[in-house]
Amino acid sequence: MIQFFKDVKIDWLANRRAFIVVSLLLMLIGLASAVIRQAVPGGTEAFNLGVDFKGGTVITVQFRQRPTAEEINRAMTKIGVKDAIIQPVADKADQDLIKLPQQGSGEGQNQAQVDIGRSEVKKALDEAFGPEAAHDKDLNSDPQAAYKILGTDAVGPVAGRQLRNQAIAVTLLALLGILAYIGFRFEWTYGAAAVIAVFHDVLVTLGFFSIFQWEISLTVIAALLTLVGFSVNDTIVVFDRIRENRRLHRRESLYDITNDAINQTLSRTVITSGLVFLSVLAMVLFGGEVLFGFSVALLIGILFGTYSSIAIASPIMVWWQKRVEAANLRTPPVARSSSTSAARPASPRPRAGARRAGA
Repeated sequence: MIQFFKDVKIDWLANRRAFIVVSLLLMLIGLASAVIRQAVPGGTEAFNLGVDFKGGTVITVQFRQRPTAEEINRAMTKIGVKDAIIQPVADKADQDLIKLPQQGSGEGQNQAQVDIGRSEVKKALDEAFGPEAAHDKDLNSDPQAAYKILGTDAVGPVAGRQLRNQAIAVTLLALLGILAYIGFRFEWTYGAAAVIAVFHDVLVTLGFFSIFQWEISLTVIAALLTLVGFSVNDTIVVFDRIRENRRLHRRESLYDITNDAINQTLSRTVITSGLVFLSVLAMVLFGGEVLFGFSVALLIGILFGTYSSIAIASPIMVWWQKRVEAANLRTPPVARSSSTSAARPASPRPRAGARRAGA
């Protein structure tokens, strides 16, 4: 493997308190943003939830000459709709889904939502691209038309709550699976440290979304789950090297072994994380509005996932493992000595003055 860094001797654990203070400050700032936004009268929600979670209208549009998502977004913004989400239909090269935020205030207004959303989309597309095909014609039979609205659907707030709860449940199940796997492969202290680091990465990323009010959609949830896997993979690489070094250098302290493991895997960490970072940065810069939430969540997650593998997971594991080992040393082996005494019957002591047999 290519080695960018050879004979590195950085004492990472010496700065563990500074690392943890930085992480706590970032999480507290994100928490304060979420709490203050909801506590202040007239404030916004803690998170800017998208149509998938809040409810709204989804409109399927077929184009004669399909515009880009940015062009459709500009057309929607021009008429005052700023939160529209444009999503291409995977198996239809000429169709897009246009998702608009909820227009009504109650669950019984689904039809009103659909009607308002449809009229807004029609107005924006008419001004930007041309007229819609007549209701009794399709694009092929109406040569003057630029597009055709194929269908409309309302996503209610009940469905949004279900999606949110399912997203939280999936994330927690993933963390439990990670804890079980690492606890089986290594020790439970390693698994607990890795899960704490993953929680750290997710909370810091969500903190940025609360501070800057970036929209959270299902694609952002997918990015968070991707981040969970990426962060754990990097942590496992470091933990695996720690395990190997403990077998090879039994006389060295866990502190020194952990520093050596981080330094030995540093080139691999920089190469892997650096390449992924550059790819995601390109998505942030050139992916447009459709991919922005997904890509910026990955960008923040990769930065802090790499950071947490070194600065959070490893120090927590060392701290916890030392206390477990110290507790085991302090605990007297009562059970072992008791079972040994019970298995070996005591031989009777000869009485004083008694003669040995055959004397």
